[in-house]
Amino acid sequence: MARAESNEFLTGKKAPDFRLINAIDNKMVSLTEAKGDKGTVIMFICNHCPFVIHVNSELVKMANDYKEKGIKFIAISSNEIENYPQDAPEFMKQVAEEEKYTFPYLFDETQEVAKAYDAACTPDFYVFNADLKAVYHGQLDNSRPGNGKPLTGQDIRTSLDNLVHNKAVVENQKPSVGCGIKWK
Repeated sequence: MARAESNEFLTGKKAPDFRLINAIDNKMVSLTEAKGDKGTVIMFICNHCPFVIHVNSELVKMANDYKEKGIKFIAISSNEIENYPQDAPEFMKQVAEEEKYTFPYLFDETQEVAKAYDAACTPDFYVFNADLKAVYHGQLDNSRPGNGKPLTGQDIRTSLDNLVHNKAVVENQKPSVGCGIKWK
């Protein structure tokens, strides 16, 4: 598994809008329709990446923990599916059901959304405030497949807690690490 790090996405930068198909129910979802009242977490993930598989349970737990606090989660898969057919929408739906995703799992077939966010890896995490301005872009926590560190979601949870309680943006934002996005 080749490691890639997330690219820089400046704090305060506006979230690029999108409208993509939700692989779970085949309905179109836009960022403006799906965003949270207090904040939004956008995650670039996929089905087959060991780094994503490693964090799936924490993603679901976090989405459930912050739902009542006005934070919504949106997952996007931008991998090309000709060489990675396991990331196709029918398998996205299957993974979402198996993992009990409580958030939309959108398919970025053209990869334009990933390019707009300058997404580089799976998982790649972005946290936006109520105005869709970036407050965090980085790792979930220090846990990686096989490194023995517990999966806590600490870095994103701290960012979300600060957002919910109107505290300052987390200064030390470490890049996410994962599999590189599979570009066409």
